[in-house]
Amino acid sequence: MASPNAVSAVRIRRLSHRPDAGTVLVVVIIVVCLVGPFLWPYPADKIGAGLPYLAPGWGHPMGTDDLGRDLLARILAGGRITLGVAGAATVVSLILGITWGVVAAARRGWVDEALMRTADGFMAIPQIVFALVCVAAFGATVVSLTIIVGFLLAPATARIVRSVTLAELTADYAIAAQACGLPKWRVLIREVLPNLLPTVAVQATINLASAIILEATLSFIGLGLQPPAASWGTLLLQGYGKIYNSAWLVLIPTIWIVATIWALMSSSDAMRSRARNGGGA
Repeated sequence: MASPNAVSAVRIRRLSHRPDAGTVLVVVIIVVCLVGPFLWPYPADKIGAGLPYLAPGWGHPMGTDDLGRDLLARILAGGRITLGVAGAATVVSLILGITWGVVAAARRGWVDEALMRTADGFMAIPQIVFALVCVAAFGATVVSLTIIVGFLLAPATARIVRSVTLAELTADYAIAAQACGLPKWRVLIREVLPNLLPTVAVQATINLASAIILEATLSFIGLGLQPPAASWGTLLLQGYGKIYNSAWLVLIPTIWIVATIWALMSSSDAMRSRARNGGGA
């Protein structure tokens, strides 16, 4: 019979084996946004890089805005901000959610009840409404947006982690380890937490997609990052005001956001499928 750590290693290898189209697209988008601004000849804030409202063409593949700034350069720079905020918020949500869920599952009793009812209370409030209140209270800086979005995604992560942790703690290997005198905290760290990694990886992609949507929504309604910073949501807002002059100013940021969300959700589905198939390894 394979050890729990060996089973966990097999599941993790399955997650990284033969990446699907969604994962490949996510990696491509991230690399392009990170490297692109250094390779593209036009700075994102260069006014007069071309004539105003140029349609997509050879010199400017995604056109220009009302100030003649190259839209591709602004998309790449905005992608770095959007993906950076969303990635950092995802890390915050995982740290809070894993701690929240593991403590609830390990302690049970009134601690579990209090933590889960708190999570239910936060999840009962629409995320965008909660985000609007928090942004109004703490401002719309990169740091505040990261913490706010990360906190909003933590309760759902905590519930999923708690569910998986409870299942692992009632598995034969965990019961046997505790029967042999191994403290519960050591069982959690050495045996249970490694088996949470596939679930956490799937949840991380979902949180990243949700964080992108939240950041773009807040920026689109004017409560996200403020100029001169320009995320994809900010570009969408600026393009919406000129939609009758240049429809591509709205269409192109929308395509990038939708493509990124689709790629993340596709990657999440593929990882979930591989983790499920690896459960019997």
